Amino acid sequence: MDGFSDQPFRTICRQFGSAISYTEFINTTDVLQKHPYILKRIAFQETERPVGFQIYGNSTDEIIKAAEILDDYSPDFFDLNLGCSERHVASRGAGSGLLRFPEKIREIMTALVTHFHIPITAKFRIGWDKTSLNYIEIAKILEDSGASMIAVHGRTRDQRWREPALWQPIEAVKNAVSIPVIGNGDVRTIEDINEMFEQTGCDGIMIGRAAIGNPWIFSRINKNELSQTEILEMISKHWKNVEDFYGREKALVLFRKHLKSYLSTPQFADLELKQLISAADPIIALGIENQPS
Repeated sequence: MDGFSDQPFRTICRQFGSAISYTEFINTTDVLQKHPYILKRIAFQETERPVGFQIYGNSTDEIIKAAEILDDYSPDFFDLNLGCSERHVASRGAGSGLLRFPEKIREIMTALVTHFHIPITAKFRIGWDKTSLNYIEIAKILEDSGASMIAVHGRTRDQRWREPALWQPIEAVKNAVSIPVIGNGDVRTIEDINEMFEQTGCDGIMIGRAAIGNPWIFSRINKNELSQTEILEMISKHWKNVEDFYGREKALVLFRKHLKSYLSTPQFADLELKQLISAADPIIALGIENQPS
């Protein structure tokens, strides 16, 4: 959810019933180098609590030092990212790249649990590829190292999002450990929520891409049953949040992806894009027409 789960978006999701907020993932190297984007990434409202700072890196010492800095901003927990499949992350042994080094995961998780008083959680994929499905091993390592909760995404790193997520491994992890297990992957509808709970026995469900343009999913409201007016009102609300947080110039660039998702629904199928944007908000329309595609 890098580039999507910022404070404006998470705040709306919380208002619709999301139980926990995770920040966009945070590069521990950027924290240590005091990259200016960090403060926006870790910004959250008190109403979002519990909120976790999602961190990634491949050096135990660097992760601890970065987390010590971030701890001053009072997150409720740290979440270790073991799931990012992007090449620039995984190829350097961070994110899902760490799945190839289970003992390194043990070292990092043990260090985090030892150094901090707040819970430490982790999200991971079911393996690097189909020949190395080590999700049970990783789950047990995380539990043995003191993780308070784990989230399992039902794809390998190599699959990225190209193939359907597998839910059976989530069930297997749930049966293998005693800490809470969160299921993730291909939960797009209210029916999917019910089916994942039933099929896996997981303790909670993590919804990511399906919430983009559809925060109603957290209230188990079918977006396709909403009126145009209800959707347009939400667009205006979200736009205002983004504009207030980033300023209008940057907001106009960042909001394009949200706008497209909000309007990708049968209620607007017969309208041209410019009509849709103008209906949503004249300011958005003016700004986006002047932005490069």
